[in-house]
Amino acid sequence: KCAHLRLVCRAEPKPCYRSKLWCCGIALLGLAELGTFTAYALAPIALLAPLGSVSVIGSAFISVFFLKKSMRTADILGGTLTITGIYLLVTFAPHVPQELTARQVQNYLVSWPFLVYSILEILIFCILLYFYKRKAVKHIMVLLMMVALLASLTVIAVKAVSSMIALSVKGKMQLTYSIFYIMSVLMATSCAFQVKFLNQAMHLYEATAVVPINFVFFTTSAIISGVIFYQEFQSAALLSVFMFLFGCLLSFLGVIIIARNKKEEHLQIPFIDCGHIPGENLTGKIQPDSHCSRYGTLNKEDDLVKRES
Repeated sequence: KCAHLRLVCRAEPKPCYRSKLWCCGIALLGLAELGTFTAYALAPIALLAPLGSVSVIGSAFISVFFLKKSMRTADILGGTLTITGIYLLVTFAPHVPQELTARQVQNYLVSWPFLVYSILEILIFCILLYFYKRKAVKHIMVLLMMVALLASLTVIAVKAVSSMIALSVKGKMQLTYSIFYIMSVLMATSCAFQVKFLNQAMHLYEATAVVPINFVFFTTSAIISGVIFYQEFQSAALLSVFMFLFGCLLSFLGVIIIARNKKEEHLQIPFIDCGHIPGENLTGKIQPDSHCSRYGTLNKEDDLVKRES
């Protein structure tokens, strides 16, 4: 974001990939995703999915230093609630063995709870896709529910693939099993379509609406898939389950408070030099109005220009 803001204010804009700051940001994003991928081999899905709220808190507070945003009371309140929720999540998360072999993944894949869950998920996704394609329903809930349904498959596949890679690195080769490649294809495919629908939602709606709703939907679907596929809460005590869900609720509430009432900022578009427009000899400049679809008036206030504008 900081790199884009700097590039748009340059007299001679250049592609973002030629900016060192932008490349540094992309490298950090890649490193973060690699860390997330590795974490799925070490911890349950039910714990990792809600911890995504850390990125929301980090974005809110880091933007104060890099983007010169003002710190709001809502940011402090939301951050406090989210940190409290994270503490409860870490404390009461399910403790299950994390070394998943290829044969265990195969057994989970054909278990009847997952078969019932997958049939229901496919049915709901097909209904939503019908309204999206045939009825042209582009409501934010429809788009983000499809993203969440795909995300549940993504986290299941990511955990399976990362666990099998981790075991292979330790000397217990798992990459010779066909289930590894099936899960890899499922991970790549579901992730690609997930990005497609999420991008559509970001295009049609403000990020301040998409981010909290997507976080709640994604986390809920990921926890449900972890419970059903990997049976993560199978032997958990009732109090632990209740406190874990309470921690999720606090994290949801904190993210919603942080994102609430944040307005989308319009970039300051540079003036358009009329002297560079073919067929025009004007030396004035036009200032586009960021709040409407029409251009502002020309600086040269003669009658001909007024009529043309």
